[in-house]
Amino acid sequence: MNYRFSHSSDAAVVQGEYGLRSYMAKVYNYMAAGLGITGAVAYAIYNVPSLFYAVHMFPLRYLFLIAPVALVLAFSFRINKMSLPAAQGCFWAYAALMGVSLSYIFVLYSGESIARVFFITAIMFLSMSIWGHTTKRDLTEFGSFLFMGLVGLVIASLVNIFLSSSMLHFVTSVVGVLVFTGLTAYDTQRIKSAYYYGNVGNAEVVGKQSIYGALMLYLDFINIFVSLLNIIGDRK
Repeated sequence: MNYRFSHSSDAAVVQGEYGLRSYMAKVYNYMAAGLGITGAVAYAIYNVPSLFYAVHMFPLRYLFLIAPVALVLAFSFRINKMSLPAAQGCFWAYAALMGVSLSYIFVLYSGESIARVFFITAIMFLSMSIWGHTTKRDLTEFGSFLFMGLVGLVIASLVNIFLSSSMLHFVTSVVGVLVFTGLTAYDTQRIKSAYYYGNVGNAEVVGKQSIYGALMLYLDFINIFVSLLNIIGDRK
């Protein structure tokens, strides 16, 4: 009887670990696909000069800056009420809008510089995400500190829109790398925990959880990438 209980427990552990691996694979696959869409849209916009100037001129420029923020907020607050296809559609739409917004980087930076910074970002992101997934340390204690850093970063960035200070721009970029690198580990651990505390028996709920997790990691990656470009990117 004890043997049967032990055998059943081992099987449950193995099944749980397999489910977690499958879940995390979905998260990373969604995230990678989102990055691919963003890059493809950004490069396509850049290669059509008339379209590029149209989306980066007033008032469309500000529309495409605000639209991704509005969409990600709506997505965050309404994901539980969305169907899985609707959640997927919102994520793809957000990735595409970010591509429109980021198409300017091909004008400011050389292609070689963009590729180099992307590679550096990928290494940093993967290192921190793997650590966040495997560490036994509870990273919740760092959450409030990172959130305060994020709020400060947003405020400083808004202020610099009016000041146009190159020094403040550099400082916010450095802080951005530090904050979003930390958030990568923190968010990865949260995503892992969400699987265990979520309704793992409901495929649609797990699917929406994986999309939301992908969005969090996508935002971490994009912000590290843009911040690093501002610091070490080679301008044309």
